[in-house]
Amino acid sequence: MPATELIVTSAGKIADKELLVPTGKEGQFYPHVQDWVTAKLSAKTPVKDISNKVLVKGIKQWSVFEEKSGGKTIRTVFKIT
Repeated sequence: MPATELIVTSAGKIADKELLVPTGKEGQFYPHVQDWVTAKLSAKTPVKDISNKVLVKGIKQWSVFEEKSGGKTIRTVFKIT
């Protein structure tokens, strides 16, 4: 299942889930989300799947991962096509 990285902004909470709105900009394309996850794990960067904690407006299928970088938390959102 091909995946495209999305740039999103937070728009608050709905039913205990964070609503993320795509900004229209798309990032890198991956033949499968697992390719990105494997690259992160090979670089010894642990990632956590938080897809069930968020909603992405206008996207039917998505996957969201969270990673720690220094003191910051980075979220990476993918549109699954």
